[in-house]
Amino acid sequence: MDKQEIIDKIKDFLSEEFETNEADIQPDAILKDTLGLDSLDYVDLVVSIESHFGVKLVEADFVGISTFQTFYDLIENKIKAKQA
Repeated sequence: MDKQEIIDKIKDFLSEEFETNEADIQPDAILKDTLGLDSLDYVDLVVSIESHFGVKLVEADFVGISTFQTFYDLIENKIKAKQA
């Protein structure tokens, strides 16, 4: 799975699950603000990532994650680490 496939898949399920316009999910947009995330939503996000990509996220993974681009990079790195 290449980076663009990862991004497309993330945008697709985030827009559906968090009822956000996919056009608002831009690389430099703030993840928390765009999706309106609260602490319980982060749990949903972690579960969604695990079900769609088979990788686990922990609270420490979100340190430094602010934009969609940093989130995409995190997921891409997790997938690569799993495949290694």
